[in-house]
Amino acid sequence: MMEKTNKSSPMGFILLGFSDQPQLEMALLFIITIFYILTLMGNTTIILVSYLNPKLHTPMYFFLSNLSFLDICFTTSIIPQMLWNLSSSDKTITYIGCIVQLYIVLGLGSTECILLTVMAYDRYIAICRPLHYTIIMHPRFLKQLAVVIWVSGFVGPLIQSILTFLLPFCTHHRVEGFMCEAPALIKIATVDTTFVETELSIASILYVVIPLALILVSYGCIARTTLKMKSPEGRWKLFGTCGSHLMVVTLYFGTIIAVYIQPKNEYTQKRSKFLALFYTVVTPTLNPMIYTLRNKDVKGSLRRLLGSNKGSICI
Repeated sequence: MMEKTNKSSPMGFILLGFSDQPQLEMALLFIITIFYILTLMGNTTIILVSYLNPKLHTPMYFFLSNLSFLDICFTTSIIPQMLWNLSSSDKTITYIGCIVQLYIVLGLGSTECILLTVMAYDRYIAICRPLHYTIIMHPRFLKQLAVVIWVSGFVGPLIQSILTFLLPFCTHHRVEGFMCEAPALIKIATVDTTFVETELSIASILYVVIPLALILVSYGCIARTTLKMKSPEGRWKLFGTCGSHLMVVTLYFGTIIAVYIQPKNEYTQKRSKFLALFYTVVTPTLNPMIYTLRNKDVKGSLRRLLGSNKGSICI
C-alpha cells in the first residue's frame, strides 16, 4: 500500500503532461507559445474595439468583452506554467500553486459556461422579444448580471477545490496531466474518493449540463421564431448573428463534456490530455477569430481603428 503524504509539510506536484513523449514536447512548446500570443492579441483587440467604438456599446459586445477578458485570464492561469514545464526537465508545481491553479481554472471554466448561457439568453431576447430588449437588457442590469456571472462561477469550484485538497495523496505526487485538474488529482488520492467524485459530478451538472440545456432551449426558441419569418434574407441575417456564438458553444462545451463527463479508462485518459489542451489553448485563440471573421461590425470597427492609427502615424 502506498504511503500517504505528510499533510503538515506538503510537497509540490509533478505534472507529467507529455513527458512520456519527449519528441512531442518541443513541438508543443513552439505551437502553444504561438497560440498564447494570438490569444492575448485577439482577445485584447476585441476588448479595445468594443470599448473604443460607441456603436458597439451594446449588451452583445458587453458580454463578448467579458468573454475575451475571461479567456485572457484562463489561458494566463495555465499556459505560462505549461510552457515552463515543457521547456525544462523540471515538471513540478508547488502545492500552493497547484491549489491556486485548480481553483482559478475551475472558477474561470464555470464562469465561461454561465457567461455563454447568458449570451444565448441575450440573443433570445433580441430575436424573440425585440420590443422588450432595451427595457430588459439595460446598462444597470448588465452590470448586475456580470457580477452574478463572475461570483456564481467561483462559488462551486471553491467547494470542489477544498474537498480535493483535503484528500491524502500518494507520496509520488505524479499528476497525469499538464495542469492541476480535479479528475487527475482525485486519481492519486489514497482513500475512497466516491464522495468527492459525486460532488464533481453534481458540479458538472450544475455548470455544464444545465447551462448547455438552457442554451439549446434558447436556440430552439430562436430557430422557431426565425423559421416563421417570410424573408429568406432576414432568416440568414439572424442565423449569421447567432452563428458565431453557436460555434464557440460547440467548441467549448464539446471538449468540456468529453473531458469531465465520460467513462474513465487508460485510453480516455490519454485522449483527455489532448482534449484539455484543445479547450485551454486552442479554443481561447479561436473565439476572437470566430467573432471577428463572422461579424461585420467588429471587422468594420477594426478597419476604422487601424485606419485612424495609420493616419495618426503619417501626421
